[in-house]
Amino acid sequence: MSSTSTPHDRVALVTGASRGIGAACATALLRDGWRVVLCGRNPDALDRAIVLAGDPFGDIDARAFAVVADVTNPAAIDAMFERVIARFGRLDLLFNNAGIFPKHQSIDTIALDDWRLAVDTNLTGMFLCLQHAFRQMKHQTPRGGRIINNGSLAAYAPRPESIAYSATKHGVLGLTRAASLDGRAHDISVGQIDIGNAATDMTAHTEQGAMQADGSLKPERRLDVAHVANAVVGMANLPLEANIQYLTILPTTMPFVGRG
Repeated sequence: MSSTSTPHDRVALVTGASRGIGAACATALLRDGWRVVLCGRNPDALDRAIVLAGDPFGDIDARAFAVVADVTNPAAIDAMFERVIARFGRLDLLFNNAGIFPKHQSIDTIALDDWRLAVDTNLTGMFLCLQHAFRQMKHQTPRGGRIINNGSLAAYAPRPESIAYSATKHGVLGLTRAASLDGRAHDISVGQIDIGNAATDMTAHTEQGAMQADGSLKPERRLDVAHVANAVVGMANLPLEANIQYLTILPTTMPFVGRG
């Protein structure tokens, strides 16, 4: 995890922050001096994430707070952004992280409800958060900010039986590219981090066997989530005139390059 820095007034919003990558990145941003809003669906998990993060500057209540919101609910996203601005007055960073990984299903058996939940969470929810961030960043003073979308290696090379997840993550890539272009005129920098096998509860199975291109299961290494958090902090701390458009981070031995 990143070392303790000097506190400052920049404000970050992290969605999907109750556990895993989101919680790790929220913690790293706090330790780097950011004021951080943690968003998620489970209030108890969010509170635990804040307690575990702590505050090296001695005032966690002033520097972090939780907002319970489901990104599939547009009204909840509206309310979340209203609370962020009411509390801190601006937004400098959105880590657009909330998402789900549906169970492996073949194309001919996936239920429409499962497809819609993946699209609503991974794509539409991410778009709505990005849209709200644009509205705020365009008009605040000083204007501008940074948005980092959590993509996936699946945006480039899907695993078998993952059509809903892979399609939504290809969509995220399109969101990033279009928003990066549209943000130029407003000092809004938009980039994407694509993560392979970060060591979270979601990827616990990969060390026993992960789906390969030929349908077989083979063990794969996982990456300490602290490295992901440090990468996000590094992207976040760039001046707005510089942007990491796409950053891919994965275990060195992960079978991604040449997959298939």
